[in-house]
Amino acid sequence: MRVLVTGSDGFIGSHLVEALVRKGYEVRAFVLYNSFNSWGWLDKSAPEIKEKFEIFQGDIRDPNGVKEAMRGCEAVLHLAALVAIPFSYHSPDTYVQTNVTGTLNVLQAARDLNVRVIHTSTSEVYGTAEFVPISEVHPLKGQSPYSATKIAADQLAFSFYSSFDLPVTIIRPFNTYGPRQSARAVIPTIITQLASGSKSIKLGATHPTRDFNFVEDTVAGFVAAINCSEAYGEVINLGSNFEISIADTVSLISSLMKKNIQIDEDLIRFRPEKSEVERLWAENKKAQTLLDWKPKITGLDGLKDGLQKTIAWFENADNLSGYRTDRYTV
Repeated sequence: MRVLVTGSDGFIGSHLVEALVRKGYEVRAFVLYNSFNSWGWLDKSAPEIKEKFEIFQGDIRDPNGVKEAMRGCEAVLHLAALVAIPFSYHSPDTYVQTNVTGTLNVLQAARDLNVRVIHTSTSEVYGTAEFVPISEVHPLKGQSPYSATKIAADQLAFSFYSSFDLPVTIIRPFNTYGPRQSARAVIPTIITQLASGSKSIKLGATHPTRDFNFVEDTVAGFVAAINCSEAYGEVINLGSNFEISIADTVSLISSLMKKNIQIDEDLIRFRPEKSEVERLWAENKKAQTLLDWKPKITGLDGLKDGLQKTIAWFENADNLSGYRTDRYTV
């Protein structure tokens, strides 16, 4: 089966491309066109993996390019998006163009070419939990421009299922972490500061809780959705079903890295008060039922294992050198 993966150059997308290649899929990797001819994280793929996927350079905001990329594919896994919440406060227009219009381009092309769609949502669409664990029937609340555009994209995706019978599955990952993640996310922020020798680390709010999902588990959920017709028209959480605060995550990482640290509050890293998502904790029963998916890394022991793998990757000097640990990454 030939599949198109948008956002292939990013954190989750690059891991997904590699997993699909290993499973025997013919993969066309859609990466953002740039004058450096960079494939993002796919540049770091093992040589035997690089030889087995096709690159398509384009822009998710361009409908013609998206349609050309999708020709000959049976499924599209749509991960291309702007995801940094702080930057969405600064430049909300770009989030509408990329996350909403980009998703519309994918849906229109898929409808024209008869391609099934696995669309990527985010746990941020739930806002602060009104009940826990959060199931797929939880109300949606756009507490940031980013989450608002993802709600819009999700609703567009569902509308193409209900209006045009397009086979669409909406995958809703909770806070994915692992090797290659941007330092704008909290776990890489902590690890990169410690790995660079800092005795005190700069953070925003540490009281909110999150449900962290290791990237290999998230990728496995996407792969499981490709051939699952029972999941058409469904929204499916991918989460570990384990809740932990940012403060406790800091303590856990510092313990695993054998570092004594001090946390310095950095005002620029705080979200506006009403925009902070205070609590996320996933219910994942639907994924187990429809996709036969369970996270391999869950609970406190699982989180420790996933963090060890992540720390080991970031502590590699070649990997760490790609991060600017002395400045805040928006």
